[in-house]
Amino acid sequence: MVKEIILNNTLIKVNSYEQRTVSHLHEISVDFEVTSKEYHEITTLLYQGTFDIKVPERDLSFRGTIKQYSTSIANLYEEGQIGDYSLTMLEVKN
Repeated sequence: MVKEIILNNTLIKVNSYEQRTVSHLHEISVDFEVTSKEYHEITTLLYQGTFDIKVPERDLSFRGTIKQYSTSIANLYEEGQIGDYSLTMLEVKN
């Protein structure tokens, strides 16, 4: 099982990973936890919308954009909070 992905040089440890091909393009879906300590960094990263995506355990890398995104908690500013994030990204055609 894939345990981590890299978005724009930021390592993210994932709890689940799915990989598909959609119209000859890579699509991946991941679930991961974000702590209140990581919240600002991860949120700022995700607002970029398009990323250089690497999946080292699958020797996979591509440019992709967010297709679907959700979180279990909207405000992680309170110390000690943990949110569950779900993210699906689709490869961008060159």
